[in-house]
Amino acid sequence: MTDIHQQAFQEEARELLCELEAALLELENTPDDQELIGRVFRAMHTIKGSGAMFGFEDIASFTHNVETVYDLVRNGKMPVTKELIDLTLSACDQIRKMVEAFDTETVTSDENTEKIVAAFSGLLQDAKAQVSKEKKPDPPEPAVTDDLPSGKEKSLTCRIRFRPHHDIFSYGTNPVLLLKELRDLGVCHVVAHTDAIPELAVIDPESCYTYWDIILTTKQSINAVRDVFIFAEDNCELKIDVIDEGAVVDEDLDYKKVGEILIERGDLSGEDVSKLLGTQKRIGELLVDSGLIDPGKVESALAEQKHVREIRQKKQAAEAAASIRVPAEKLDGLVNMVGELVTLQSRLSQIAGKMADMRLIQIAEDVERLTAELRDNTMSIRMLPIGTLFSKFQRLVRDLSRDLGKEIVLTTEGEETELDKTVIEKLNDPLVHLIRNSIDHGIELPDLREAAGKTKQGHIHLTAEHSGANVFLKIRDDGAGLNIEAIRVKAVEKGLIPPDAVLPEKELFSLIFHPGFSTAQTVTGVSGRGVGMDVVRKSIDALQGSIEIESIRGQGSTVTLKLPLTLAIIDGLLVKIDEQFFVMPLSIIEECVELNREDVAKAHGKKIAEIRGEIVPYIHLRGHFMMGGNTPLIEQIVTARIDGLRIGFVVDQVVGEYQTVIKTLGRAYRNVEEVSGATILGDGQVALILDLPRLMQKAVTVERTVQH
Repeated sequence: MTDIHQQAFQEEARELLCELEAALLELENTPDDQELIGRVFRAMHTIKGSGAMFGFEDIASFTHNVETVYDLVRNGKMPVTKELIDLTLSACDQIRKMVEAFDTETVTSDENTEKIVAAFSGLLQDAKAQVSKEKKPDPPEPAVTDDLPSGKEKSLTCRIRFRPHHDIFSYGTNPVLLLKELRDLGVCHVVAHTDAIPELAVIDPESCYTYWDIILTTKQSINAVRDVFIFAEDNCELKIDVIDEGAVVDEDLDYKKVGEILIERGDLSGEDVSKLLGTQKRIGELLVDSGLIDPGKVESALAEQKHVREIRQKKQAAEAAASIRVPAEKLDGLVNMVGELVTLQSRLSQIAGKMADMRLIQIAEDVERLTAELRDNTMSIRMLPIGTLFSKFQRLVRDLSRDLGKEIVLTTEGEETELDKTVIEKLNDPLVHLIRNSIDHGIELPDLREAAGKTKQGHIHLTAEHSGANVFLKIRDDGAGLNIEAIRVKAVEKGLIPPDAVLPEKELFSLIFHPGFSTAQTVTGVSGRGVGMDVVRKSIDALQGSIEIESIRGQGSTVTLKLPLTLAIIDGLLVKIDEQFFVMPLSIIEECVELNREDVAKAHGKKIAEIRGEIVPYIHLRGHFMMGGNTPLIEQIVTARIDGLRIGFVVDQVVGEYQTVIKTLGRAYRNVEEVSGATILGDGQVALILDLPRLMQKAVTVERTVQH
């Protein structure tokens, strides 16, 4: 169980760190926003408390230093400065390294940890010195211990009912630690109730039967009291009532507010106070028996109390059931099983059609309908909002623009757009490369922007939107744009195009995706080595997507990524060559046309065809794959649009559209190019899924080799 809880903490910590970074970046722009300051404090508090519970003592100890500083910020004793934001972001990075180090069993840098802790300690000392400087000298007061309210100091007194669920221990929560943390806040009196403990013969040693009533007088705010339970509130019944606010108290204050009043009225003895404190039903019954209160009022109060409690319990249960954390491998297993079911359903439909049995056909149609619904629901479970990825880039833009001496703002749109979790995971690196390029190559330095009549501050806009079975991502900047002439010169120099070649802009722009291609004059730590854009291209190809660039010199550039919603099941076009079946991704297919012997003869040996007035090159897949058999008199050209270029793929026969459940190839075929996976057809045959962009690249490479 411990491993499961530690994994749960790691997942929660990663989510909290992402939320924390986003809050810090917002706080940098609005340093007086108390809500953001509260978000930062609560995130740090949760990481600290959860880390201590699940055995991450180093994380809890380290985070405590950050939390202490933000407690001062929250109480208005320390301002939010750029230095504080930078230091807190560094602390986030260090916590992330500590979390990841647990899996890899590596040791994080103690030197870096100590450096950050020392920096926070320095901020604390500066804050205390500033407070001492601004504070008027007061007469010396007697020393106090345990941070208790002293003299005529104002405080807050509250009554807390803390009733853990029986299974709280299974979540790694120790209620005693929470009570200890309450004691650290001020004067605290705790009464433990043991009336719910069953007989020894039926007791479960792993369950919690004790609950507590606490009277707390503290100099802290009510939010500080609630924060103690922030990581345990889902596993308990918790009620916090303020019974005195802003009162002047003495140092030896105990839970007088309830006990003292009852004793003064003669309703209870001093010995009964600790037993009845906070247990409203017993107190009510005793008051009724003494004739001091009308029974109807007590019953009404108890009914209201019970009603509110039930409503809250139902709401808590509904909120708990609203979401569930499922390990990724279980979700992948479910998707695989649904894929198998889709294949079996296809076989059932095929057999039912051949047997021409109406009862069997009806059953097959019902199974097909249910399978389609199950497939769609399963796919939707894998979908995540892309905003979880977008939020990570705010930090990247902030740090990199600062290092390069630029002023850049990243804005986003369409964060709610959903994509398959696998696609989102594989999109991180390509988007990082593209945004870094926009910052380094696209956006100019502030003085150059002003000289060009622009604002000093550059802008990068990241958008996402649905379009059918695809999602379009756009990275747009208002920088200098691409230098077409520089790209042409570099392409000629590298032998990618002849000196007299006349190419459209889109084709010239696509040349920057070739390995080693860079127009940068100097090599920096960010770019200039020609490594990155070719990686972007390969990553997008692996996702069955496409990439296009538009640019206007002096106004900026836009990179558009077209991606499928999911990689588990895709819509494909089933084709046949000889006796073998292949699948082409339907998302990039334009149309299918016939290719007869006369068309081949007109081309005089060149693999080109005229389609609707346009000359389209094609790849003859039978010859490319060196397959035997006789070529039919009439073949089919399947045309596709890849990187802005139109190209055809010649096959024997186009069977039709086919929803494809993608299966990965085994180890023996790991390095096979031009094939991205396989699928099983309704009759049990295996069909390979063709990687059309790779096919085109391979054909171009072979053609150039032959020419040279």
